Amino acid sequence: MGNNGSFKDYKISDDIVKALSNLHYKVPTEVQQKVIPVALDQKDLVVKARTGSGKTAAFGIPICELVEWEENKPQALVLTPTRELAAQVKEDLTNIGRFKRIKATAIYGKQSFVKQKLELKQKTHVVVGTPGRVLDHLEKGTLIVDKLKYLIIDEADEMLNMGFIDQVEAIIQKLPTERHTCLFSATLPADIERLYHSYMLNPIHIKLEETESMTKQITHKLVEVEEEQKFSALQAFTIVENPTSCIVFCRTKDGVDILLDGMNKLGYPCDKIHGGMYQEDRFEVMNDFKKGEFRYLIATDVAARGIDVENISLVINYDIPLEKESYVHRTGRTGRAGKKGKAITFMTPDEVKFLTEIEAYIGFNIPKIPVPSKETVDKAKAAFEEKINARPTLKVDKSVNLNQDIMKLYFNGGKKKKLRAVDFVGTIAKIDGIKAEDIGIITIQENETFVEILNGKGSIVLDVMKNTKIKGKQLKVHKAFE
Repeated sequence: MGNNGSFKDYKISDDIVKALSNLHYKVPTEVQQKVIPVALDQKDLVVKARTGSGKTAAFGIPICELVEWEENKPQALVLTPTRELAAQVKEDLTNIGRFKRIKATAIYGKQSFVKQKLELKQKTHVVVGTPGRVLDHLEKGTLIVDKLKYLIIDEADEMLNMGFIDQVEAIIQKLPTERHTCLFSATLPADIERLYHSYMLNPIHIKLEETESMTKQITHKLVEVEEEQKFSALQAFTIVENPTSCIVFCRTKDGVDILLDGMNKLGYPCDKIHGGMYQEDRFEVMNDFKKGEFRYLIATDVAARGIDVENISLVINYDIPLEKESYVHRTGRTGRAGKKGKAITFMTPDEVKFLTEIEAYIGFNIPKIPVPSKETVDKAKAAFEEKINARPTLKVDKSVNLNQDIMKLYFNGGKKKKLRAVDFVGTIAKIDGIKAEDIGIITIQENETFVEILNGKGSIVLDVMKNTKIKGKQLKVHKAFE
């Protein structure tokens, strides 16, 4: 199919096509065009693609299509290097599989094991997780994999960099051998090649041309500057570029803290994210940044992965990355989903060797530019001040129109009362004007059950169920509190 194809051209069900159009996925990206047909044919795949190329949907659409709704045990496992990415992938899969009622569960460290264990006991189609915690659940018998058919290894090179590759192997060895495996990686170092040679069957290789996509969507610039001049250079560039949304990357947590302090004093609407923060705080900062609550995010490389924020127009490498791959991941935060972006890298005179490595790796030389002159900065100041002081227009989360028609209902009965999903579906689908496809994800716990009602029909169901028995039992029902 050509570039102007649509998702309807694939062998995917209406439920998924409908969710994709609600999510404004219009035309498949290059990686989606190449991966989806092969993945739907259930062939093993090795995909070399940069982050931001749309690969979550490239594996998410086939997974949501292929899993069988009736099966209660996990059928697909997605491994990701970071907790942020695990949470993001779970959300994307839930949105894509919304009308098929796909239940995805994210499991990662620094979060209650017991809570995850309970969640894994319920119907789960897809598990997304970080290697350490997934291995933990496998070893304790809380993640059952005898029905597992699909394994996705996402950002494989990053797992290698973070020292997770042994855990990934240990996980693979516990999975059924009759399965389909897809590996995604921005780079394919020797250890990754060994991994897929050992565990995959004649995988089909798909490569996306790196250099072209990096230069087509993103303008790269280099600024040579002394360490003590960096802060004033940062001010000059942010005033002249005046970005709506910008990430500034530093090498260390301390660097991030110091820079945040300096930018706060100057009145920049900014916040930070690094590995030393509590997970909940990291999620909160990311969500605020995605919504556009503030314009400048100051971050370590923890933010270079798994962060999908639309319309970041500028990335500044306040410190040049020491690892060449990191340059691709950091700058890949901008110029996403067909939009244009700009990446400016600061380099001190003694950091030339890092630049040489980066340029050899990306396959082109980054053009040098000077710091904007005082007059240029002065001219741009008024517009910059105006934007900084304006109330940000908050972005609408793309899943909002998918979710606004959904009401989640709470029932005060669950497994203890021997209630099953079919009991809820059977009773609710008998209500006038309600069809089985108006019922979304059902989560049955020991003493309570949550049922999503789709297509704006929640209040009809709520009214009727107040006086309707399920399996001969009258349950309390109300709108669930999120």
